[in-house]
Amino acid sequence: MTGGGRRAALFRKELTQFLRDRIMLFLVLFLYTVEVVMCTVALSFDVRNLPTVLADFDRSAHSRLLTERFRSSGYFRIEHLATRDDELAALLDRGEALAAIVIPPEFSRRLTEGAPVTVQLLLDGSNANTASVAQGYAQRIVQNYAMEQARLPVGSAPPIEYRPRIWYNSELRYSYFMVLSMIALAGMLVGVITAAASIVREKESGTIEQMMVTPIRPAEMIAVKMLPTLLVGLLALFPSLLIAAWFGVPMRGSLPLFFLFSAVFLVSSMGIGILIATFAETLQQALLISFFALFPIMFLSGTLVPVESMPKGLQVLAQLSPLTHYMDALLGIFLKGVGLDTLWRQAAAMTLIGAALLAASVLRFRRRFG
Repeated sequence: MTGGGRRAALFRKELTQFLRDRIMLFLVLFLYTVEVVMCTVALSFDVRNLPTVLADFDRSAHSRLLTERFRSSGYFRIEHLATRDDELAALLDRGEALAAIVIPPEFSRRLTEGAPVTVQLLLDGSNANTASVAQGYAQRIVQNYAMEQARLPVGSAPPIEYRPRIWYNSELRYSYFMVLSMIALAGMLVGVITAAASIVREKESGTIEQMMVTPIRPAEMIAVKMLPTLLVGLLALFPSLLIAAWFGVPMRGSLPLFFLFSAVFLVSSMGIGILIATFAETLQQALLISFFALFPIMFLSGTLVPVESMPKGLQVLAQLSPLTHYMDALLGIFLKGVGLDTLWRQAAAMTLIGAALLAASVLRFRRRFG
């Protein structure tokens, strides 16, 4: 057989082997189709439907009209109404609102008389990019409304003073958000890839069958596989804290609470990796499936763009990711200084997701090796 014939035969053999691998084919098709659509729809740096709380202390026709301008703009979604300052603070602390519009008393009277009046906008600055964009949108809405009401010529000073105030990150340093998001992404990568690789290596070497004929149970074997990764992952947080301090990221909350949330998050991430390992037969497959799972998780978690700016369906999917809740917890602990009384929902969500993933992994192991 000539050299060309040998290469053609080898090519046919490799192509046939590749086409028989249904997992690989699915991954390739997914990355070129669904992944492209998902990222295009989700990864928009435009700020839309920002959860907003309204405190209208005037309750007049003018204040309702200004409120409607915010609501109809598409940039702000007014989900809460507040009558006291502490209600505003609580909603911003919990992350249920990322912006607050405060319309003062006698807004309508002063506007009618032509006297200057102030409208305040409070913004959650933990994501500096979102806060900066929202600040520009709000300023334009208020100024346009003021000019229309006063019927002033273009270039005149509007009677309404727009007064923004940034909470949690008043200097709008985007590096704070990036450092915390990279810590979260590192935890996800470590948990998923190392857990998947440790199980698949046992498969490739054939030792997993030997382990399963011993008295050890699937749940016990999974727990033993998880412990080293959990220990190393928690220890690796110490240099991450030093890097965060180097960038000036404030630690306003509890350090033990940070490690508690990190431990729960690592367990949830390892649950994803172990579940992947029950489907993969080789290390190559495990790595490809891991990246197949990691890309949508990262894009839909709020580590790159706000979840609130995504379509409703993707926002629902984002709540199924432990990374989404861990990112909320990191921002709350570092930048807001809130505790477990505020972040208990994130803790409960990560715990439930991790428990469901580990339960599914144990069931898969029992079916395959039990």
